[in-house]
Amino acid sequence: MSDPVISTDPKQAGNANLIYILYLVASVVGVTAIVGVVMAYMAKDDAPDWLRSHYHNQINIFWKGLLYMAVGAVLSIVLIGFLIILAAFIWYIIRIVKGMQTLAKGEPYPNPSGWGF
Repeated sequence: MSDPVISTDPKQAGNANLIYILYLVASVVGVTAIVGVVMAYMAKDDAPDWLRSHYHNQINIFWKGLLYMAVGAVLSIVLIGFLIILAAFIWYIIRIVKGMQTLAKGEPYPNPSGWGF
């Protein structure tokens, strides 16, 4: 048996890639993450299944990253929060880079609902 060929629309893949880039820029300028998540919500319904997994991943990166950072901020009072914020930042970057790599290959994001990497 052969693997199914996934046809990719460069414009749609370009939008998903732009969202990943906006998320990377959000490491410095936080407002771009809000723009990115709005774009992901707008594009996910019209996307093919393989690309929808990337939009789902991007939406999860935003909300889970926000949750991790909020927990870290609250716990920074007892100093462990700074470690949580650092771990959340590393998780955020790894998740984005992994998404960009699978998007460049034209593959769906593996387990976009997962809490790990």
